[in-house]
Amino acid sequence: MYNPFQKLNRYLNRGHERSQNIKKNILYSVLIKGGSIVISFLLVPLTLGYLGAVDYGIWLTLSSVVAWFGFFDIGLGNGLRNKFAEALALGNKELARSYVSTTYFGLTVIFGILWLIFIVVSFFVDWNAIFNAPPDQSQNLHILIVYVFSLFLIRFVLKLLSVIITADQRPAISNTFDPLSNVISLIVIYFLTITTKGSLMYLGMAVTASPVVVLGVASVYFFGRDYREYRPSVSYVRMSQLKELTGLGFRFFIIQIAVLVIFSTDNMIIAQVLGPEHVTPYNIAFKYFNSVTMAFAIIMTPLWSAYTQAYTKNDIPWIRNITRKLTRFWLLILATVILMIAVSGPFYSIWVGDQIKIPFLITLFMGVFILISTWNNVYVYFINGTGKIRLQLYSSVISAVVNIPLSIYFARDLKLGAAGVIIATCICLFPGTILAPIQYFKILNKTAGGIWAK
Repeated sequence: MYNPFQKLNRYLNRGHERSQNIKKNILYSVLIKGGSIVISFLLVPLTLGYLGAVDYGIWLTLSSVVAWFGFFDIGLGNGLRNKFAEALALGNKELARSYVSTTYFGLTVIFGILWLIFIVVSFFVDWNAIFNAPPDQSQNLHILIVYVFSLFLIRFVLKLLSVIITADQRPAISNTFDPLSNVISLIVIYFLTITTKGSLMYLGMAVTASPVVVLGVASVYFFGRDYREYRPSVSYVRMSQLKELTGLGFRFFIIQIAVLVIFSTDNMIIAQVLGPEHVTPYNIAFKYFNSVTMAFAIIMTPLWSAYTQAYTKNDIPWIRNITRKLTRFWLLILATVILMIAVSGPFYSIWVGDQIKIPFLITLFMGVFILISTWNNVYVYFINGTGKIRLQLYSSVISAVVNIPLSIYFARDLKLGAAGVIIATCICLFPGTILAPIQYFKILNKTAGGIWAK
């Protein structure tokens, strides 16, 4: 008798131990992310209905601006991800714990200083002008920004736990934290819709507090059990390792800043050039296609640290095999995106109703953006795992410098509106579709030299 569960079990336990671990994490992550996608789709109409288009646009812009400050970790998170994975591959637990302790210490100091500077400066900033918000929201907006910013920094330090778990090639576990946070947010926002009038303050408190609570509880649990041997301790802080972590990490930091400019300034540009109400249709189209990005991330997330381990052990055949499979999977993404573009109109009507109109041009180029970014990631994740990221650093900086003026030119001067912003982003990302595969093959074939090998 045919038993699908037995067949699935045989598939999961077939092949290299590293591949088995990846397949199991992908399966668990599919289930977790599936629920996360459903929750994300439910949050959009609920939040939009609670706040209205203008306040929702302000909230989206505020969220993206606050997220910028997460990049001021000077790359310590990504530095820890690679170094922790290398230490585990070498079986050096003492070294791994010192990397963890040093990263927690460094990040706490950096964000503590950043918080003090931000609190002082915030009193001299015209937040209404920055977010193009109504004048009557001035005082509440300032309070909300300080609150959201403070909790975000705490969240970012606590999120190092996710980096550690992911570096240990257990991303399915770390992937549960955001969905749990979103479930709490969904419940609280639903409660707000039936007990209060639309309030940015209440929404901000709910959405930013949820992940801090989840990550705080998770940190106590995991550092008390699974990762007791790697629990951060002041006695394991090694100032000499900060240079080691930030050497690689600083290059990641510059790339992150460039990515910040390319991706996270879109909402701000649209709010300033076109008005906050134009952020809403742009973001709805982004969330629609983001389900594809999330699905692809399920596969890619465990590979970064697996690539680090495989490259450290010179397991080149395994790396080639994984890349071939990813390339075939990308063709499935291509077909999926084309289908999503074709059915986007009816889907938007069912999802958000007739209150928001999403121009087809935004949908079309948002799909192109997803195809470019996923193709790049097929190769970039391997490159990140090896730490040979100088070429990526230079190309990212050039793209970031070009992105903002090009976005403004397309949106305002060419009258393309919000669609012009995503078109500019696609143009800036396109060179990576050629450069990343070339570097990948050069590294594997041992022909990389100069900038290709740094």
